[in-house]
Amino acid sequence: MLQEFLVRGGPVLYAVLLSAVMLWALIAQKLWFFYRESRLVSEQLTQRWQCRTDRVSASARQIRSAWLSQFYGLATSGLPGIAVLIAICPLLGLLGTVTGMVHVFDVLAVTGTGNARAMSDGIAQATLPTMAGLVVALSGLYFRSRFTRLASRQRQALADRLTLVGGAHG
Repeated sequence: MLQEFLVRGGPVLYAVLLSAVMLWALIAQKLWFFYRESRLVSEQLTQRWQCRTDRVSASARQIRSAWLSQFYGLATSGLPGIAVLIAICPLLGLLGTVTGMVHVFDVLAVTGTGNARAMSDGIAQATLPTMAGLVVALSGLYFRSRFTRLASRQRQALADRLTLVGGAHG
């Protein structure tokens, strides 16, 4: 069934499929980070912070800020790649529309308007990549916004755990 869909959609649909695979690989990587690795990184940073005797000086604040930035960098890595793939998929769908319509016009030039069966292949090449590109992009948009919110929330939760009070120096 997938092979038939790809054949009917034309060569551009293979590019949409490749983009979708790359997008979902990045999404799976971020899901793994947020639901497995981020807890470990956050716990390690919290433990390192709690072991410090100085948690109130200017240098301690700088260290805390650097650790929060490091965590946020890990949490948001890969999001620009996801954004690029989200932007590319509808454009590939549009390219499929153009190439499919070129095919329809070629059929019209050769056979005239009376052969609807011959035109249906071009119409499929015009509509299937567009639909596929939009579906892939919309699913990616959901995860991109979810990951952006998770990164901000987890960074704030880590900031709340890295308190700026206490320590041996008062």
